[in-house]
Amino acid sequence: MSKERARLRAVREAQRDRERAVRRRQVARRERRRALVRRLTPRWRRRRTGRLLRHTRRERLTIGASTGLAVLAIWVFVGPLGLRLALIALLLLVLPAIVVIALDRRT
Repeated sequence: MSKERARLRAVREAQRDRERAVRRRQVARRERRRALVRRLTPRWRRRRTGRLLRHTRRERLTIGASTGLAVLAIWVFVGPLGLRLALIALLLLVLPAIVVIALDRRT
């Protein structure tokens, strides 16, 4: 009886070893495939670069909306066309300095 149990245990262990080996080969194959895909796919930089991307979406929307309101106010409240265009050009020239002064995070 004990010889039979030992034989059955040996059969079970051999079966378990075969299943483990198959599983190890599958995992190794999957890892090799993933590594190959990682090597072949282009890497996109996730860093935020550029002047506009220094600010959050809310800040960019605020900058755009306030600029639009200022241009609208100039267009509505200023009479001569030449003065309107000059003030709008001046606003667009001074806008980067205003943004830096208002939203600078270095302090």
